[in-house]
Amino acid sequence: MQCCKMLLPMWLAFAFWPATLSAQLASGPAEGSKLQPLKVVAATGDDAGQEVDAAKGREGKPTVFVFVQHKTWDRPVARFLRTLDDELVQRNDGTRAVAVWLTDDVDAAKEYLPRAQQSLDLKATDWTVHPGDTSGPAEWGINADAHVTAVIARDQQVTASLAWRSLNETDVPAVLEKLKAKE
Repeated sequence: MQCCKMLLPMWLAFAFWPATLSAQLASGPAEGSKLQPLKVVAATGDDAGQEVDAAKGREGKPTVFVFVQHKTWDRPVARFLRTLDDELVQRNDGTRAVAVWLTDDVDAAKEYLPRAQQSLDLKATDWTVHPGDTSGPAEWGINADAHVTAVIARDQQVTASLAWRSLNETDVPAVLEKLKAKE
């Protein structure tokens, strides 16, 4: 009996361990805050190669800004973006995603991201690169431990921020729920 009492806490720790790996982190601006400028280099689209303010470019339109740490880019993150993009296309309401690549090698990212776009064929997502720190712009409060941070904005105001250490396409409904909640 004493053995069982000792094993129970260990069993519970292992039972809930996978959930803690994908648990959300605090990252991104607070809900209700004003959307700050987001100076990035466009990697794809009409503005490719130019520095733009992605927040100003989406002024008044619902947008999901997806900050991706380059060092954690993998197939599950790609599936998350692909599924989010498909859902935004189906919504057909003008909502778009802006994928912000966080890296210390901007030139390599500007070469890589058009190839990633060609492979994923995203229709409602623009690829960009943040030219500064891998934590993103300081005003956006991106947690460098988060593999992906999704900031949902409408009318130049942050409506939600979500972040994950690990994610895949099954995490897209949480983003869509936050999008729908603020309509």
